Amino acid sequence: MSAQQTIQWFPGHMAKAEKQIARDLSLADAVVEILDARIPLSSRNPDLNRLANGKPRILLLNRRDLADPAETARWIDFFHASGKAALDADCRSGKNLSRLLPLIRSTLGDKIAGWKRKGMTGRRIRVMAVGIPNVGKSSLINRLAGSGRAAVQNRPGVTRSTQWFSIGGGCEMMDTPGVLWPKFGDRTVGEHLAFTGAVKEDVCDAEELAPRLLEALCAAGYARTLAERYGLSEDSLAGLDGYGMLELIGRKRGMLAGGGLVDTERAARMVLDEFRAGRLGRITLERAEKT
Repeated sequence: MSAQQTIQWFPGHMAKAEKQIARDLSLADAVVEILDARIPLSSRNPDLNRLANGKPRILLLNRRDLADPAETARWIDFFHASGKAALDADCRSGKNLSRLLPLIRSTLGDKIAGWKRKGMTGRRIRVMAVGIPNVGKSSLINRLAGSGRAAVQNRPGVTRSTQWFSIGGGCEMMDTPGVLWPKFGDRTVGEHLAFTGAVKEDVCDAEELAPRLLEALCAAGYARTLAERYGLSEDSLAGLDGYGMLELIGRKRGMLAGGGLVDTERAARMVLDEFRAGRLGRITLERAEKT
């Protein structure tokens, strides 16, 4: 990926998965759209508005434990103000997920009341979980279903087919493959997805991606966070571009190659891994007030 190149990722299985989701949506009463709380806008698939076709939708901001809590609260308020049902949670630990089923029921209140009037008191609620790759759909279902039946790995492209799981409270949830969209019109969106690991590693060059991440972190107000993590002064980062920051971090961590040069590939992978694991702190790259 060159500095001016837009990241693209839409392999054949995603095109197939999108068609499958569109077909199976007729079986669902509502959609739970799982977002990454660090990038709530970039992790929303714009094609879902067309695919969902007016189905009631709940936005679940996953990975709240990795995101800036103040920014997450602002995003929840933003979505509520625009008339959307929204909830922040951590699908791996289950934190705050106890609120999801009541939110689904309240969102479908009119429909559930209609079922009761028709005598369909035992009718199960069917909800489809959708989202980009590696955003936590399978972790959500495993936590709600109390089992490890949905495949979970920390890489995109694991779930390749749709399945229904009982999640209690008279509800079933369908796991679906993670789907990106054919073209990222905004270069920043593609980069944000790559930073968080939604795009497979072989599509991006770590030595080009990590400097862009460092620049994005400073632009989002996390220069002090970076300095504290890597034992640097904030002033030492000022005026450096992303590659200069990467070299400085690599040298500080003793990641040297022959001739005293910094092993920037090793440093880049470390920075990306530490950001994705939350070791840099709780960070949100997108601001609700700027939308």
